[in-house]
Amino acid sequence: MSQRTERRGIHVDQSELLCKKGCGYYGNAAWQGLCSKCWREEYQRARQRQIQEDWALAEKLQREEEAAYASSQGSHPLPQAQSTPPHASLAPFSKFEEKKSNEKTRKVTTVKKFFIPSSRMTSKKETQESKTPSPSITRQSSMETDRVSKDFVDFLKNLRPGREIHKQCRAFIETMFNKKDLGADELSECVQDFYQNLSDRLLSHFKGSSESVEKVMDQVEKYIMTRLYKNVFCPETTDDEKKDLATQNRIRALHWVTIEMLCVSMDEEIPEVADNVVKAITDVIEMDSKRVPRDKLACITRCSKHIFSAIRITKNEPASADDFLPALIYIVLKANPPRLQSNIQYITRFCNPSRLMTGEDGYYFTNLCCAVAFIEKLDAQSLNLSPEEFERYMSGQASPRRPDSDGSWPLGGSPSGAPTDPGAADPVLAQLRQNLEVLSSLSSRQEKLTEDARSLQSELLSWEESVRREVQDILERYPLEIRPPPLAAIDADNVGDERLPPPLTPQVFAG
Repeated sequence: MSQRTERRGIHVDQSELLCKKGCGYYGNAAWQGLCSKCWREEYQRARQRQIQEDWALAEKLQREEEAAYASSQGSHPLPQAQSTPPHASLAPFSKFEEKKSNEKTRKVTTVKKFFIPSSRMTSKKETQESKTPSPSITRQSSMETDRVSKDFVDFLKNLRPGREIHKQCRAFIETMFNKKDLGADELSECVQDFYQNLSDRLLSHFKGSSESVEKVMDQVEKYIMTRLYKNVFCPETTDDEKKDLATQNRIRALHWVTIEMLCVSMDEEIPEVADNVVKAITDVIEMDSKRVPRDKLACITRCSKHIFSAIRITKNEPASADDFLPALIYIVLKANPPRLQSNIQYITRFCNPSRLMTGEDGYYFTNLCCAVAFIEKLDAQSLNLSPEEFERYMSGQASPRRPDSDGSWPLGGSPSGAPTDPGAADPVLAQLRQNLEVLSSLSSRQEKLTEDARSLQSELLSWEESVRREVQDILERYPLEIRPPPLAAIDADNVGDERLPPPLTPQVFAG
């Protein structure tokens, strides 16, 4: 007898969606439950501490190496011709630094990363590329990029500081193209700093009108991220692609999860509900085709609204937050969106932070992150299954849509072994019987249609034969006589001869 565990259920308190610091904004799993503002503050403080620790470590290593070098110089004096040049201690320090780079967990090279440009040798081709403008900047871009650039210029024409905004955006894009060696977090920090600085200047220009600032920032985000998309989406310095594959395989392994297990309040037998489900799946899949973070958020919002509509139609009442999250999990499992983790990380890193912290876009995005986190941690208790059943379903040994091989789901019993009505043993079996009845009725209707078609065919053949006989009888009773027209004399006057040109005028000769 299969003993079921107590159901934990799918429930997320609304307070859990907010920032852990209690600022009132929506948090995010990628930011460790903090909002964008609090996360940036924590990140900057941590980075400053790291920089100070790295500098302290670098100074300590340099002092130790200088002391070691001085002692070695004292025990083995060099000839006068080979006197030590000024600042010679820096040379052994660089060697010592290279030696220690594989032994220390926090390396001096971290300091170089933040304060000096990379000292790696660049090839002639790379040097030439760094001097010449990027193809996307020199108008050798896609049609979409050209269209977005034109729309951005047209939008700025109506603004007084439009020329300055366009100049700053182009300069920022040029700067970002020269920062290919930075990690995803550093690239995100650069973009977010640009958003913040430009937003502050616009806020002073529009005299505190946040609505006007948001309109401009939306266009700025669209222009910048369309240009930078190929460079910052799923960069090679991150493990986003690895996470995408892991999430995709996880969703594939959970293909057996039914709508009943998730307690989703949607009846797909209702045509309007099924239509909303299809639209929701289409929207969440379409998210990957968008290049701007705001457009990706719009896909998530449309998907969520279709889910709310499906729940409302099913329940005949407005949907609650407890109804929405299980339905969103079900949609994600059915859709298995491509590059889901990369898209979430891209939105998190490069979207205008105000959209993620407040409003319906931020709410729906936070719920999507919760749904993905739930799928990654989904277990037997979440689905009201025993651990044994969950393992059999995950391994493919059994399926909730069919009886397993050891007979633990008999036709006349429940999964726990209690005898029940055969029709109520499994809702899948009941659905199967209903489908068989529908198929039987369709078969009888098909046979009737076949009979009617054959009868119509015989009637057409008989009608064709009767018509043919009638025509034959008429031809026999009234035969047709075709008489040739009388021949005119060759010298007879023809009417209309005067209209013919001279070469064709008939000639009359006397006999």
